[in-house]
Amino acid sequence: MRTWILVIAALLAFAPRADARTIVHAGRLIDGVASAPRERVSIVVDEGRIVEVVAGFVNTGAGDEVVDLSDHTVLPGLMDMHTHLAFELSRTSYMDEFVMNPTDVAIRSTHYARLTLMAGFTTVRDLGDDGMTTVALRKAIATGFAVGPRIYTAGKSIATTGGHADPTSGWCQALAGDPGPREGVVSGVDDARKAVRQRYKDGADLIKITATGGVLSMASSGDNAQFSDDELAAIVATGKDYGFGVAAHAHGAEGMLRAVNAGVASIEHGTYMNDEIMRAMKKKGTYYVPTILAGVTVAELSKEENYLPAVVRPKAARIGPQIKDTFTKAYKSGVKIAFGTDTGVSKHGENAREFELMVECGMPPMTAIQAATMEAARLLRIDDRLGSIEKGKIADLVAVKEDPLANISTLKDIRFVMKDGVVYKLDGAAVAR
Repeated sequence: MRTWILVIAALLAFAPRADARTIVHAGRLIDGVASAPRERVSIVVDEGRIVEVVAGFVNTGAGDEVVDLSDHTVLPGLMDMHTHLAFELSRTSYMDEFVMNPTDVAIRSTHYARLTLMAGFTTVRDLGDDGMTTVALRKAIATGFAVGPRIYTAGKSIATTGGHADPTSGWCQALAGDPGPREGVVSGVDDARKAVRQRYKDGADLIKITATGGVLSMASSGDNAQFSDDELAAIVATGKDYGFGVAAHAHGAEGMLRAVNAGVASIEHGTYMNDEIMRAMKKKGTYYVPTILAGVTVAELSKEENYLPAVVRPKAARIGPQIKDTFTKAYKSGVKIAFGTDTGVSKHGENAREFELMVECGMPPMTAIQAATMEAARLLRIDDRLGSIEKGKIADLVAVKEDPLANISTLKDIRFVMKDGVVYKLDGAAVAR
């Protein structure tokens, strides 16, 4: 008996204190809410939550862990509202779907997820995959079997027959078949309802539709309207029944306006957005997720021989460069903007390039940062627990060496990452997990 008492006493002596906390000393704090940073602030984290944000560098108690970021700028964990963690564009992308197995795609997605988290993005919306990869990835990350951001996934995007995100567009007739709502392809109101319900069955968190043609699909138009008003109404109404917001890929004006009037939560890309659409978006509170980086990327790739298919290159050259001008006009008009990159078109881990482009196009650095923090959280309807560094919020923090308000490019060099109160990156290096 005495031996067991000694063993238990020894274990208790080395066990973590129940009241042990992590205290982050921030030289400069951008909290996601205030219009100006604060100097010399302590962020007290306990059991994955922020329990205090106090002026000065507070004293620590026995067992407390201190993270010294006194020469850094600390920000809320960044959020990207348009990613594709199961995909990365390459010269072989259009052949990969015929030679890669679902397991190949899933394993690659874990690599892309880790890159995303190490780039400082602790939460993402994933807007389209094969239907199950990012659902499985979300579970793996949440249960500790993989390292990556918190994922809100749409699963398989919903398209019309032959439209952008019909997975068989461009295939020969013998292979194409007739995909339906299970595969995320609809023709008519009943199909539209069933496709939403199938996403619920699959475990999706939201709905993504392709309201117009797109750049990378094997179709001639990149901007034609692809859903009827009654199909859009059915998707939004059915989504509401299941607690789903709807994100709408849209380049062309007609399909974009139909989607806004139907009540979608966000417009993705928005290339040919006009004044009428901007007025409608402001009236309805629709968010704009610009993905300038995707436009710049495809425009660059359109100049390379044999990188993109012949039917895609002219769309990329025409649509890609336009997004910059659209962003500037939308920002000046007062449309609500949430940060999003369409990463997967660009390379994973380079998401922060979007900040440079937003600032280049006229958005102040603080506003760009808030687009990737509180505005993104509001779009996801999780602003009660994420998006800012405030008491009671989930402890998602990142840090950079320089002041991003003076040099927005410093956000491409994230030195510290904490998600759910767990440190994943410190002094610019990954912490083994």
